[in-house]
Amino acid sequence: MNKKPRQGWQRYGMGVGALVLVAIALSVSNWAQADRKIPAILVLGGAEDREWFAARLAQRMPSAGIYVSSGSPEAYARYVFAKSGIPPERVHLDYRAADTVTNFTTMVEKLLADGVTDVYLVTSAFHMPRARAIGTIVLGSRGLVIHPQPVPTPHAPEPAGKIARDSLRSLFWLVTGAAPSKALP
Repeated sequence: MNKKPRQGWQRYGMGVGALVLVAIALSVSNWAQADRKIPAILVLGGAEDREWFAARLAQRMPSAGIYVSSGSPEAYARYVFAKSGIPPERVHLDYRAADTVTNFTTMVEKLLADGVTDVYLVTSAFHMPRARAIGTIVLGSRGLVIHPQPVPTPHAPEPAGKIARDSLRSLFWLVTGAAPSKALP
């Protein structure tokens, strides 16, 4: 009786078995990573109370990095977080943004590079609808999940026209990689 065909099937079976085990291991690994959330607090500059609010939030979220986009001057921002007991290595200050759209477009790559999955967005309550619309387009397009954290203010919400304008600017950035100025033609 010829044993060679039987050995071929055994090798084939072992190969298929090994592939199945690798596939299972990769699936379990991907499932575990999908369940792992890396939070960050993103503070949009424009009012000192946003940084104080973020510092209080950071005290309740000790694993979250804090990213401040064009906020208070560096010395003051560092003072706010130090006074709140936040270690300086958790605080990332960035002053490249000129407006709300660029708050997001200048920070998205840093957030991704740091492995962030969930963004706790801190801005004034009146500003949150526009910030959330922009953030959903810019950060959401990269798979980041936004959790709004509005800072209470007495101001009325911004007009719908501002939200629409900056949503269009964000979509333009999404397509071209460049954020046009506020003065759209």
